[in-house]
Amino acid sequence: MSDAALIERLIDVIEHDIVPLTRAGVAKGNKLFGAAILRKSDLSLVLAETNNEIENPLWHGEVHALKRFYEMPRETRPDTKDCIFIATHEPCSLCLSAITWTGFDNFYYLFSHEDSRDAFAIPHDLKILKDVFTLDPGGYNAKNAFWESHSIRRMVEALPDPDRTRLQARLADIAAAYDGLSAAYQVSKGDNDIPLN
Repeated sequence: MSDAALIERLIDVIEHDIVPLTRAGVAKGNKLFGAAILRKSDLSLVLAETNNEIENPLWHGEVHALKRFYEMPRETRPDTKDCIFIATHEPCSLCLSAITWTGFDNFYYLFSHEDSRDAFAIPHDLKILKDVFTLDPGGYNAKNAFWESHSIRRMVEALPDPDRTRLQARLADIAAAYDGLSAAYQVSKGDNDIPLN
């Protein structure tokens, strides 16, 4: 499979599987972070999830997806080494740890920590990385003994045209959808009981 085909599938999952769940989650007062798990063999969807912090502040999009993944019957749940993990936003320290502890050897993300802070007005990821772990943005090891992380945006930028231009247009549409979700979350966040909103 070509890089462009893989990226196209990751974008499809974000747009068609994660965004609708996130739209419903934001309407309930949750943040706009989501995740999905795919089989490496055929890129079929295992599951998609979104943030569920109004139930439990630990249910970030990635952690909630992992919770649901491990609720699947063991005999039908694929091994994490056989899966691709997708996060809509670069995982925070909690989610980085959860991905590591569950044995995934990869993750792909669309929006960076800086995007979470600057475009979506959710600065906590970077504050925690800096104040607790003394790390600057991007200061964690993106390729290590446990996993390798991949920025979907940087992957798209590395493609030759016409794939690059076509996929950048798709990412722009998704970014516009997340702008709307962010605006809705910012209006409602004062009404919820999430410690860090």
